Amino acid sequence: MRARATALLCFFCIGLIIVPAIAANDERYGYITVDSVKIQLENDTAHVDVHYAVDEGTRLIFFLLGKQDLKNKLLKILNYDDAQMQHINLSDAEFVVNDAAYSYGNGIYWYPAHQFNVAIPKLTVVTPQVVRNYTNTNLFPDGMGYFETGHLTETRE
Repeated sequence: MRARATALLCFFCIGLIIVPAIAANDERYGYITVDSVKIQLENDTAHVDVHYAVDEGTRLIFFLLGKQDLKNKLLKILNYDDAQMQHINLSDAEFVVNDAAYSYGNGIYWYPAHQFNVAIPKLTVVTPQVVRNYTNTNLFPDGMGYFETGHLTETRE
């Protein structure tokens, strides 16, 4: 009888460990839950806006120790090597990625496929010509070509 109770207790404890792992959220990385990512392409530069939520228990730590760990985790989520932070707070951040797209000259650019390290519930990629929206993905597939925006000059006759 005692062996059965011990075995049942062991299965219960293992269940407590496994169930949270199974229920883990794909949009989550550590204490960050990603809501959306918007990538605005301008020539070869990508302006990346990330919206997210952080666990309530971590807010005090940010005020005491700073936001460097938050920045590092966001960079890991975005998976860009040379992203530069422009702005960060407890709900959104802005990064700039230089040379994110390849230039073919004459104002023609190619933004390649990109892998994120978590699932992004709402991904938006904006070029001067088109907007593409994706849901629940960790991949911007196939890449896309676009043209730089020309500066229109008005002429008078």
